[in-house]
Amino acid sequence: MKPGAGSAKAAGCAVFVRRRNVPARQSRRPRIGDYGGTVHRSESKRLVVVGPTASGKSSLAMAVATLLGARGIGAEIVCVDSMTVYSGLDIGTAKASLDDQLLIPHHCIDLVDPDVEYSVADFQRVALASIADIELRSAVPILVGGTGLYVDAVVNELNIPGQFPEVRATLRAELESGAALGDLYARLAALDPKAASRMEPTNERRIVRALEVCIGSGLPFSSFGPGLVESARTPGAGSRYAMVGLEWERPALNERIEARLAQQFDEGFLEEATALFEHYGESLSRTVRQALGYRELWEFLDDLWMFDETLENIALRTRQFAVRQQRWFRRNPAITWIDGSDPIPELVTQTLGVLTSPSK
Repeated sequence: MKPGAGSAKAAGCAVFVRRRNVPARQSRRPRIGDYGGTVHRSESKRLVVVGPTASGKSSLAMAVATLLGARGIGAEIVCVDSMTVYSGLDIGTAKASLDDQLLIPHHCIDLVDPDVEYSVADFQRVALASIADIELRSAVPILVGGTGLYVDAVVNELNIPGQFPEVRATLRAELESGAALGDLYARLAALDPKAASRMEPTNERRIVRALEVCIGSGLPFSSFGPGLVESARTPGAGSRYAMVGLEWERPALNERIEARLAQQFDEGFLEEATALFEHYGESLSRTVRQALGYRELWEFLDDLWMFDETLENIALRTRQFAVRQQRWFRRNPAITWIDGSDPIPELVTQTLGVLTSPSK
């Protein structure tokens, strides 16, 4: 793509994007009187808030942390997301605003630049260190995220498989020389049918990674993964976490997804993606190149789609992603599900009830 071409395309679409009616952001902070109940500091409990994209996880976490702070109990947020670790991916990842970060300390965001490969094992180390640091200050860690593997890696202290760069290079060379991704997927299905059944046949990054581990370690990739075998988990690790999931009826969640996308474009999502594309280009990491929303906008900037098609693709893939998130978290019996459509005060009360109740 020619330098400056992305900016020109972005400018040409700005008027179209901003025709949408976008609701103003809620600026009201939670008030102490909004919530009932008594909260006591538990030395052993850590709170986890999960759910699909656009379900209101961050808003709930902020409300809980604000209330705890008002009652003299420190709380800090740990973002458990595979994309918010990258600096510059702000609007499209719905990263916590600077105001929210000033109000409540946030951890595990903006860890690396978008041209750096960052693995779940890298994240696990930083997240566990952050949690330990928060608890040294006698504060409550509140983990918030929708990336199921990252949540499980931290909560259950999974044994993450190592890297096998030579094997990975061989597999990528096969693809570059014309091998079909379907052939690699079939090979994975033969070596580890359980792992193959848990990923899309079109997800090149995950297929290559799973094969890399199968071939490099001599063990099934699924033997390391969450919810597949208990040997991957550190015994007792998850018992220190109180887990809450936000559930929504699908039509209502789809409406929230549409509204948030409109808000993101109004805030400059297209311009942000354009700036990243023009600054980093082909040096963007493989993970970042698959980032939801950014990937579709970069395809638009590369003249693969018309703009209206791009918007439709983002909305569709976001809805599909939300379904996959729901399926992932539904497998976890430790999660207490609450209705995301309830008013925030009720959600906070229910969440604090889970936090202070005995472990499941």
